[in-house]
Amino acid sequence: MGDMTNSDFYSKNQRNESSHGGEFGCTMEELRSLMELRGTEAVVKIKETYGDTEAICRRLKTSPVEVCGEVGVGEDEGEAEAGWIEGAAILLSVICVVLVTAFNDWSKEKQFRGLQSRIEQEQKFTVIRANQVVQIPVAEIVVGDIAQVKYGDLLPADGLFIQGNDLKIDESSLTGESDQVRKSVDKDPMLLSGTHVMEGSGRMLVTAVGVNSQTGIIFTLLGAGGEEEEKKDKKGKPSKMQDGNVDASQSKAKQQDGAAAMEMQPLKSAEGGDADDKKKANMHKKEKSVLQGKLTKLAVQIGKAGLVMSAITVIILVLYFTVDTFVVNKKPWLPECTPVYVQYFVKFFIIGVTVLVVAVPEGLPLAVTISLAYSVKKMMKDNNLVRHLDACETMGNATAICSDKTGTLTTNRMTVVQAYVGDVHYKEIPDPSSVNAKTMELLVNAIAINSAYTTKILPPEKEGALPRQVGNKTECGLLGFVLDLKQDYEPVRIQMPEEKLYKVYTFNSVRKSMSTVIKLPDESFRMYSKGASEIVLKKCCKILNGAGEPRVFRPRDRDEMVKKVIEPMACDGLRTICVAYRDFPNSPEPDWDNENDILNDLTCICVVGIEDPVRPEVPEAIRKCQRAGITVRMVTGDNINTARAIAIKCGIIHPGEDFLCLEGKEFNRRIRNEKGEIEQERIDKIWPKLRVLARSSPTDKHTLVKGIIDSTHTEQRQVVAVTGDGTNDGPALKKADVGFAMGIAGTDVAKEASDIILTDDNFSSIVKAVMWGRNVYDSISKFLQFQLTVNVVAVIVAFTGACITQDSPLKAVQMLWVNLIMDTFASLALATEPPTETLLLRKPYGRNKPLISRTMMKNILGHAVYQLTLIFTLLFVGEKMFQIDSGRNAPLHSPPSEHYTIIFNTFVMMQLFNEVNARKIHGERNVFDGIFRNPIFCTIVLGTFAIQIVIVQFGGKPFSCSPLQLDQWMWCIFIGLGELVWGQVIATIPTSRLKFLKEAGRLTQKEEIPEEELNEDVEEIDHAERELRRGQILWFRGLNRIQTQIRVVKAFRSSLYEGLEKPESRTSIHNFMAHPEFRIEDSQPHIPLIDDTDLEEDAALKQNSSPPSSLNKNNSAIDSGINLTTDTSKSATSSSPGSPIHSLETSL
Repeated sequence: MGDMTNSDFYSKNQRNESSHGGEFGCTMEELRSLMELRGTEAVVKIKETYGDTEAICRRLKTSPVEVCGEVGVGEDEGEAEAGWIEGAAILLSVICVVLVTAFNDWSKEKQFRGLQSRIEQEQKFTVIRANQVVQIPVAEIVVGDIAQVKYGDLLPADGLFIQGNDLKIDESSLTGESDQVRKSVDKDPMLLSGTHVMEGSGRMLVTAVGVNSQTGIIFTLLGAGGEEEEKKDKKGKPSKMQDGNVDASQSKAKQQDGAAAMEMQPLKSAEGGDADDKKKANMHKKEKSVLQGKLTKLAVQIGKAGLVMSAITVIILVLYFTVDTFVVNKKPWLPECTPVYVQYFVKFFIIGVTVLVVAVPEGLPLAVTISLAYSVKKMMKDNNLVRHLDACETMGNATAICSDKTGTLTTNRMTVVQAYVGDVHYKEIPDPSSVNAKTMELLVNAIAINSAYTTKILPPEKEGALPRQVGNKTECGLLGFVLDLKQDYEPVRIQMPEEKLYKVYTFNSVRKSMSTVIKLPDESFRMYSKGASEIVLKKCCKILNGAGEPRVFRPRDRDEMVKKVIEPMACDGLRTICVAYRDFPNSPEPDWDNENDILNDLTCICVVGIEDPVRPEVPEAIRKCQRAGITVRMVTGDNINTARAIAIKCGIIHPGEDFLCLEGKEFNRRIRNEKGEIEQERIDKIWPKLRVLARSSPTDKHTLVKGIIDSTHTEQRQVVAVTGDGTNDGPALKKADVGFAMGIAGTDVAKEASDIILTDDNFSSIVKAVMWGRNVYDSISKFLQFQLTVNVVAVIVAFTGACITQDSPLKAVQMLWVNLIMDTFASLALATEPPTETLLLRKPYGRNKPLISRTMMKNILGHAVYQLTLIFTLLFVGEKMFQIDSGRNAPLHSPPSEHYTIIFNTFVMMQLFNEVNARKIHGERNVFDGIFRNPIFCTIVLGTFAIQIVIVQFGGKPFSCSPLQLDQWMWCIFIGLGELVWGQVIATIPTSRLKFLKEAGRLTQKEEIPEEELNEDVEEIDHAERELRRGQILWFRGLNRIQTQIRVVKAFRSSLYEGLEKPESRTSIHNFMAHPEFRIEDSQPHIPLIDDTDLEEDAALKQNSSPPSSLNKNNSAIDSGINLTTDTSKSATSSSPGSPIHSLETSL
């Protein structure tokens, strides 16, 4: 739909429509319910209620030829003087953080809105208003407009077909059916929004727009139309229509038999038929992303530690002061001294707050936001338009990608890649000179004339792009073959225009071929034919040889050709098409209606192999994914042979591996139990090996995605990404952790349900998204490594200094400079590191991997040791080293000392150089690797250094700094440089030796890792709960099996003894068979549906057990039971004679 996001327009439109109800002869509800009907039902309803389509036109005050009346278009002291500085600095930093975050969100939203509106404004549609044919934006189409539809249009609204010819619609975006639907005024006049016009042209009367159209209804179900619904409710008109719609779809589902009803089931619940599922889906979306969860946990741990440290600091300072003053020096508490004592206590409290401020990494939320926002901006260049920020980071943890085939892995352009011409099988396009001239002329004519004239190949829109294919994809492939042979089809078509064609036998599913008869200049006739090679070759009795002369083509020649040419082509996943011709004399004129005689005795010109080629960059992209520990699965509507061939070319499957390629029907049979319900246990047996799902409906896609996400089969929950382009992919995209919609081929519904839009529809862009996602995670880890080193050192310095010298060597404002401003810049520097290919060489981190690994912990503590050693050296012997006055034990309002300034400056210099060390978190030696690829980093490090010089030399009282000499500066920088050398020393210590180091920031603690002291009790409860739950599951499973066995025994009894006396009892097997929702053919297991673990037990049982107990062990007891009542020929094929399930059947 053109303007789904513009809810304002629609709500106005609805108000207009509801208020116009009286003026027009029908209401919005009536039209909306009319559009729910299909085919003949709709025709009957129109005749009963309105008479005909012209009557509807009259009621809507419009007509196919002229449009009268106005159409309502929806409009759319030192310290005392400097006391305010601390407060102001804190406030300023907080404002900075908030503004940056808000600005990021705003710019992202603006970017997305801009893209949407651009798409919307570009989409125009032709309507007839006041006898004028005008082009208007789709958002302005209203009910009652007469719209002109033609080949290639995407219908923007629902309507009735009122006149036109040969209109065929592709309704796959709504129904998932790939067959085109022929529309006619008397048989099926319903045109639905979001569907594509594939052939023909015509006019339609618009009957529903916006949220009332079929696409709009799906939107509403997805929750995008929530605002409109609310507005309706406020008006006091409850939306009965909506409820009716769901009920109707439910009753429809019930009417449909067997498999179809089963197909409908999951999709319906996913789109709001079932309230529970909807709640679950919402909960799923609100679940924190992996990184958010870990960061929250880490922040809590650090916060608690900081609080404890600051409390201890305050208590020690107060106790030391009280004991020293009143106990040791025996001073009395004098009333006039109270203000002085209070000031001391306030100072102690401020030091405590300083320790707390330093302990908590305020830069962390900012680092996350900057990193995500920066990544999102850069991802736009890599053709990823990110709609939800956290999707970018989730993508880094992806373990599975379910991708479409057509257009994503392939180019969506049919291309001839092999040909058999003149007795030679060419494995690539033949050189034009090697083909006989006579054969070439026949070939060009046969392809140019015997294809729809609407099918064309147009020059590319952009330089360097591929030529555009318009019309039937297969015919485009053949026309492309003509162009590849350096010939041109246009002159042939000009010479023989469409109206001169004598007779056309159009392609249909019965003929599987298309033929066109033309009259030659000598009045004789020639018929060109093309179609599926196995069909057309059977009708050929001659074939053109290398000299272009027809030779006899016998059945045995045909068999040989099938073996040598057609089968090898089919094995490569090619569709084979045979092009042939036949000449007829002018008298007597043949009986053109006798098809069997006409379409016979053909002469074969050539056989070509056509494929939708794999995008050249895809195999490499998939190899990267597999190296990175991501499983790629292909989910396609195409047939299984083509899908398998493409999967091998892409590298999704490798011959000799243990994998599954299933069709949708088979997949459904394997995952459903006897009642047709989906069972998670059954999905768990299939998805780990499943690589290709062919002939699948969108429902299957949703089921597979949900099954993988809900699976507890693996130690970590799978993180699934899904690509989709059709309206019907909406539920699967919404269910997935990350939904990718196609920017070019995708429908609006798909885009609305997605998290990231691929602006170039290319699979390799997904790999870029994975890289950026992992980069975000690593950037945060780099920042944490830097930040926590600062924090550990600052806390210990403040704490120890305060306890020994009654004063923190680092003052509150200095701490703020280090903590807030420097950290903010550091987060900007480290969060903007560009990703490298090396990110794809490791497996996804998963949920249980801690944010701070052992290597990082080693770096943090190692650098902290270096920094603390030097700072304490300077604190206690620095005045002797530099021959300056000591800053220790200074009175309350003394001016800043050089001694403490040197300590502050050295501290900052060490942090600056440690920032370079922090660029690597996996223990790499070269910390300068790729540093110049990140100009932001270099700028920030140099900028911070410059500001530090200003603060030290000119900061004065507010920053408690005294200007330093050049030699003192040199010493500070030299000590800072030592950080880089020390970094190399730390890198040589193997992490594996340091078993005592703990990791921090993991999501679910595993038993074998020592518990974090802070979270001990919480974690223990989790374990206990988990054990309890595991026990419950096992208990329920046991109970279930017993119930199943009892049911089976009862079923046998009822079927063997009672016949059909109890029709109401659903346990009877006959009843299963009589009930339309469950048909034996669908449930017939073609594989042993059995736990792997049960195989050995069953084998043992086979030898010595009686039938009922052998059923005990079998998970799918009822399956075996049903096999009894169906023909055993099927079950024999389904389970190999030696398998345990076979022996069960025979014994039963």
